Amino acid sequence: MNADDYEIKPFPPLRRLTVDGGQLASKRHAIHALIEVDVTRPRRVIQAIKERTGEGFSFTAFAVYCLAHAIEEHKHVQAYRTVRGRLVYFKEVDVNLMVEVETDGRHIPVPYFVRAANHKSARQIHDEIRAFQASYKRSKEVKGLRLMIVLPGFARRLFYGAVFRNPFWLKPAMGTVGLTAVGMFGKGSGWGIAFLFHNLDVTLGGIARKPGVCEDDRIEIREYLNVTLSFDHDVIDGAPAARFTERFRELLESGFGLDQAASTAAGK
Repeated sequence: MNADDYEIKPFPPLRRLTVDGGQLASKRHAIHALIEVDVTRPRRVIQAIKERTGEGFSFTAFAVYCLAHAIEEHKHVQAYRTVRGRLVYFKEVDVNLMVEVETDGRHIPVPYFVRAANHKSARQIHDEIRAFQASYKRSKEVKGLRLMIVLPGFARRLFYGAVFRNPFWLKPAMGTVGLTAVGMFGKGSGWGIAFLFHNLDVTLGGIARKPGVCEDDRIEIREYLNVTLSFDHDVIDGAPAARFTERFRELLESGFGLDQAASTAAGK
C-alpha cells in the first residue's frame, strides 16, 4: 500500500483510561433502564433564569442535584460490597461527573467529583462545575489523570483491583456514582449506554421535541430527555432499581431545586 493512502498518528494517552474502563466494565453484570423524561418545565425555568440574569444555568448541575437526592432516598443503589460479603451504605453521594473543558483548541471530557452532592443546592453545584471548568488545569482531578496516564498498564490494573475491592478506597478515588451527559456534545434524540464503572451510572442522552399529554389531557409539544440508568445486578435488584428510577424521573420532571436556584439568581 502506498504511504500516501493513509496517515499514522500516536494513540492519545488519555484513551488508555478509556480502555481500562472497558476492561473493568466487562466484568460487571449490568442491567439497564432506558427512559424518557419530560423536562419541559425545568428547561423553561432554566431559560427564564437566563433571560432574567443573562447567565445560563447548567442542566447537568440540575440533573446531578436530582440524582443525589433520589439516591439519598434510595441509598441501596450506591451500596458497595466488601471482601467479607457485607454492604457499605454511604451517606454522602459523590458524583463522578464528566465535564467538557477546552484545551489547546480542543474540547475534551474530564472527570470531576461533586462531593456530598446531596448536601448542596443546585446553584452550589452549578457554581462548582463552572469554577472547575475555569481552572481545571490546576485541579487535583487533572493531576490525578496525568499520573494515571503515565503509569504502566500493570500498575493501573493493580490500583483498580485494590480500589474496587475496598469501598472505603473507592469513594475518594472514584466517587460513589457516575453521570455522563453525552447530549451536551450533540443535538437530537438518542440514548447512550456507558461503561458500568460504578454500581450505578447514569447517561443523559439527547432531548427530543414531540407531542405529549399534559395533566389536563391537552396535547402539546413537550421536550423529552433520553436517560439511561445502568445498575450492577449483583447488588441491585430490578424492583428497587425501578423504584429509584421512578423517583429520579419525578424529581427531574418537577424541576426539583430550580425554584430556589431562580430565587438565588434573582437576588444577585
